[in-house]
Amino acid sequence: AQLVESGGGLVQPGGSVRLSCAASGFGFSSAVMRWYRQVPGKEREWVATIGTIPIRRPTYYVDAVKGRFTISRDDAEKMVYLQMNNLKPEDTAVYYCSGLAGTDSYWGQGTQVTVSS
Repeated sequence: AQLVESGGGLVQPGGSVRLSCAASGFGFSSAVMRWYRQVPGKEREWVATIGTIPIRRPTYYVDAVKGRFTISRDDAEKMVYLQMNNLKPEDTAVYYCSGLAGTDSYWGQGTQVTVSS
């Protein structure tokens, strides 16, 4: 099983970036998918979750990103995305994709997002 993130980089404050996460090797359509982020010296922080209920696809966000970030998924392509708008310097972190299928959890290697002018 594998999760591979992409799309990070350097972006100016107020800018946007979309992170992608490609999944393989497990039942993606039945997996709850999440994004986390981590800053050196701090604990990993949960950012967003997208559920598996068809059509509804419930989503949840940490308060700090509500209204700015949007999590989505494409089960046919086995992809999960994080659209990040109006980025702030405090959003700078390594962003990780995570999947939970039954009792099995999976993690990607992370992608760096740096928000700086």
